[in-house]
Amino acid sequence: MSTVITGAAGFIGSHYANSLMNLGIDVIAVDCLTYAGKLSNIDTEKIKFYEIDIRDKERLEKVFKENVVDTIVNFAAETHVDNSINNPAPFLTTNILGVTNLLDCVAKFNIEKFIQISTDEVFGSLKTGFANESARLNPSSPYSASKASAELLINSYHKTYKINTSIIRLSNNYGPKQYDEKLIPYTLKQISKNMKIGIYGDGKNIREWLYVEDAVEAINAIVLNGKVNESYNVSSGEFKNNLEVVREILKFFGMNDSMIEFVEDRKGHDFRYAIDSSKITNELGWKAEINFENGISNTINWYLGNRNWWERSK
Repeated sequence: MSTVITGAAGFIGSHYANSLMNLGIDVIAVDCLTYAGKLSNIDTEKIKFYEIDIRDKERLEKVFKENVVDTIVNFAAETHVDNSINNPAPFLTTNILGVTNLLDCVAKFNIEKFIQISTDEVFGSLKTGFANESARLNPSSPYSASKASAELLINSYHKTYKINTSIIRLSNNYGPKQYDEKLIPYTLKQISKNMKIGIYGDGKNIREWLYVEDAVEAINAIVLNGKVNESYNVSSGEFKNNLEVVREILKFFGMNDSMIEFVEDRKGHDFRYAIDSSKITNELGWKAEINFENGISNTINWYLGNRNWWERSK
């Protein structure tokens, strides 16, 4: 049996694909290699790779006709909120219609489990407190609305077609190999060019920062031992606002706030995300192990050792 990982050449997907490979699990990687995907992120000598867009149902079905698959883990998505505000259409076609194609394959080819990688953003902004797995979905951006829509669609397929599904909502991931539209690699790229670092608004928007290796461990725990047809929140308890994150990076390089430039705020910018991940801790014994201080140091050192990362392959 094999595990199909969609979005496997992207940031979190590639870390997960490589972790399964190291565990000796047969991995089939699917990715359409958009701007945020890079084939060198995975070991294609050991991982079977298909360059396929999940919106292409005919080509997608080829994967399941040619391989015996028991699990699909879906990372494939358009993810950048700014892009979703400027052009929502690709988010709807990939994050909703693409997921529909995957769910149809689960039903058609009798695949044992479908795992959807979702986001804490589906709950929207919380002034106080934490959202648990049963909290109301309240997305603010076209991106988060498309991910929330996918969750509802997945639940409907479980009820209608009796397929086994799980939803994993991750808090704000960071680490090596992340594309530079996200805050941390963007900041590092600006520093490498000695250019100002733009921060939205006053920089006080709060996120819960989860190192990618911790995220991968949580996903593994849920895929292997989690209850099917349920959702799990995965978070770190490490809350920092955007300004604090940028200052932490500047401190690493001995720089100060003179590198920072505050810019017009994002439309509909959520102030704070916060999810309760006690369920995965209580049921599966998982908790985040890498604190932000160590995680950001690991991340910076990786980018320093891979300075050609900014020269993206076409």
